[in-house]
Amino acid sequence: MRADALALDLDGTLVDSAPDIAAALAHALRCEHLDFRFDLPTVRGWVGDGPDALIRRALAARGVTAPHPTLLRRLRAHFDDATLAAPLAHGTVFEGIEAVMAELSRSLPLVVVTNKPTPLARAVLADAGLLPHCAAVMGADRPELRKPAPTLLLSAAELCGVLPSRLLMVGDGPADVRAAAAAGCLMALAGWGYGGVEEPGPAVWRLQVPRQLLVLLPPRASPASH
Repeated sequence: MRADALALDLDGTLVDSAPDIAAALAHALRCEHLDFRFDLPTVRGWVGDGPDALIRRALAARGVTAPHPTLLRRLRAHFDDATLAAPLAHGTVFEGIEAVMAELSRSLPLVVVTNKPTPLARAVLADAGLLPHCAAVMGADRPELRKPAPTLLLSAAELCGVLPSRLLMVGDGPADVRAAAAAGCLMALAGWGYGGVEEPGPAVWRLQVPRQLLVLLPPRASPASH
């Protein structure tokens, strides 16, 4: 494979963060005196489109289909506070991710492209010990930036000084696959993640373990310029 840079999804690709997301959601709901409880598999199924979509899905699951904007803003503030206070207290880095990122970052720029807002993403990456391997972190700080929109991937390619067709997106969800297709990027599906992609298409590489990235992208002798 000829890729000159990597774009990496965060939740469900680099880190198993669903337990922390569930804890932050529960905290936010408690702060607003909403006695809504959700098990971990349910919350895991909602992960991937950012905290605003997560909160709306939780409310809708309990019949609140038209929440007041003020309530949404308060819930989001509580969610952010809980995440920043304990970014990865319950979750873990997927096995093999740190070693693969450390090896690949010596020769290729790695950019995290996530629907999590940038401050929250940076906090999780720092807590996970992965931030030093990242050339940049690009989060969906505005709704229109969220994958499957191609905007963040196109920005990542520009930042790395590569054509979108030479940027490899590594993610685990439908939004990642659709964003890569829209941006004209290469795509590898992280089979260890949260899933939800039934038919990714013939142009998508399926990965079962992170170390397969080293086979697809053998480390180069000289480092890439960032």
